Amino acid sequence: MAVLNIRVEDRVRDQLKEMADDQGVTLSEFVRDLLMEAVVPVYQREVEHGEESAPESMPIIDRQVLSLLHRILARVLPEDANDVDGDRDYQLKRAHILEAGYSGEYWYEVAGFNTELSKRDCGRVSDILQMFRVITYSVEHLKEEGSPVDDKLAIQLEFQGFDHNDALEGHMAGYVDFLMRGDRWTELKPQLKRNDNGNSHSRVLDTYLRMLSEYRRIMDGRERGHGRLGYLLSREELKQIADARVHPSNRRHSQ
Repeated sequence: MAVLNIRVEDRVRDQLKEMADDQGVTLSEFVRDLLMEAVVPVYQREVEHGEESAPESMPIIDRQVLSLLHRILARVLPEDANDVDGDRDYQLKRAHILEAGYSGEYWYEVAGFNTELSKRDCGRVSDILQMFRVITYSVEHLKEEGSPVDDKLAIQLEFQGFDHNDALEGHMAGYVDFLMRGDRWTELKPQLKRNDNGNSHSRVLDTYLRMLSEYRRIMDGRERGHGRLGYLLSREELKQIADARVHPSNRRHSQ
């Protein structure tokens, strides 16, 4: 295995060490994971997102508990029940499958369940939303100050949602919908509506992560005041984040 030596400022090393400690890994392991994330396409996942696969076997205690729950539900369902829980006979059928140990029919227990969206990917979604929230407020502030950004830049800085046809991004899109229920992230809802209700129709996660990396670099690299508007981005900083949308290998051709 190759060895790579890099030099960073002390404060960056300390931040990396603190983040590694929080995850219970060594500094080398943490940095190696970050490098792998940078060079391996983010949509190539070890876990296939989609409907959860049925278990090949279940512990007897789990079968007993689930069977009992199905029998209880069968007794409390109204006679004309016809929703996602089915009716009395459907629940008794599921109880019988578990009690008889018909493992080929265990798919009944996981039908409609998705694989887990990892804590890391949930965090990525939240960080992306926060970045676009700050971008949105910054663009609006510049407009109120009489110095609006041009339309092209404004469009480049809109949150387009995620690709509903990609398993991972589709799962993230569902999480965005969950997070935006009620009065959360309302400033981004018009952008989603303009972009086919949050369906980007192409993979955008790697683009968002490049933008997020530049956003973090900007925020970490300058001193900000503690005032109400201290978090806002300048026009030049917005342009830097927009430029980060283009992969480094293609930036020369895009200029």
